[in-house]
Amino acid sequence: MKEFVAYIVKNLVDHPDKVKINEIGGIQTLIIEISVEKSDIGKIIGKKGKTINAIRNLLMSVASRNGIRVTLEIVEENGKPAE
Repeated sequence: MKEFVAYIVKNLVDHPDKVKINEIGGIQTLIIEISVEKSDIGKIIGKKGKTINAIRNLLMSVASRNGIRVTLEIVEENGKPAE
């Protein structure tokens, strides 16, 4: 899952080398945190959140095939969730 998200996100941003993806796994739930350059956050979110929602839908589809739940979060550099 981590590689799948990395592939999508790195192709959307201007600074793919600054993309950091952290995967926090449990038995039935997986949390994926994305950290990107501050200027690239808007590209990941998209207009009215359409881009991030599309990425989340893709992840949910892949995760449901594997029988797990996935949560995708965008994290700022200081470790707090982006607003």
